[in-house]
Amino acid sequence: MKPVLLTLLLSLFVWSLAPAQDEQPIPPQRSRAAKVGAFGGFIPGWLFVDVKPINEFLAPSRGAALKDNGVLLYGGAGSAYVMFVKNFRIGGLGMSGSIKSTALDAAGIRRDAQLKVGFGGVTLEYVVPIVERLDLSVGTMLGGGGIDIILRQDVGGAKTWGQEWGYFESGNYGTAAQINSVKRTLTGAFFVWVPSVNFEYAILGWVGVRLGASYVGMSAPSWTVDDNYELLGVPNKVNGQGFMINAGLFVGTF
Repeated sequence: MKPVLLTLLLSLFVWSLAPAQDEQPIPPQRSRAAKVGAFGGFIPGWLFVDVKPINEFLAPSRGAALKDNGVLLYGGAGSAYVMFVKNFRIGGLGMSGSIKSTALDAAGIRRDAQLKVGFGGVTLEYVVPIVERLDLSVGTMLGGGGIDIILRQDVGGAKTWGQEWGYFESGNYGTAAQINSVKRTLTGAFFVWVPSVNFEYAILGWVGVRLGASYVGMSAPSWTVDDNYELLGVPNKVNGQGFMINAGLFVGTF
């Protein structure tokens, strides 16, 4: 009986080891090794800018109010993991977009107002693995950017090649009576910071997607007119900051 019992016990022991070698744990365990790699790609975003301070000046000036449902931004981003801090990466990001409004009065004068928002800088992010292929990134962007408020006035009429050269020769550029349209650009340059939280999923080993939320903050403004003259008296509430929902499509190594 002893040889039979010994054989049975040995068989049970070998059988107990076999699943540990062939089967994967459920759910799969996330590797604890430091993340490595680099990637870059396309990022759209929807920025909820407060346009009310601008609209308060547009309406009394016979312009049309800008829509207050946000600005669609497009841009790009890239990043690479550094080796001296586990799961930490450094990269860059840049985004821009615009909205505009148009008003036409009884005298045939058209007034356009356009708001452009843009920013870019260095990104610093820490990545927390959640489950296989899914990560949570927390970080910020530090850089510069700002807004352009472009005001155009057009009194109508056709514009011709010969007419424009005639204005140039006569020296009447800048005289509203001689020119069909006038344009002014009010530019605000800011220091920009963008704290963000993103969920990132690696579809393949070289393709990943992102969905997250950010806050675009702007401070220390400097204003000019047509990039030549200092602009004074701009209300502090006129800026391009606000909450932003963003996405992304990236290629690289994850």
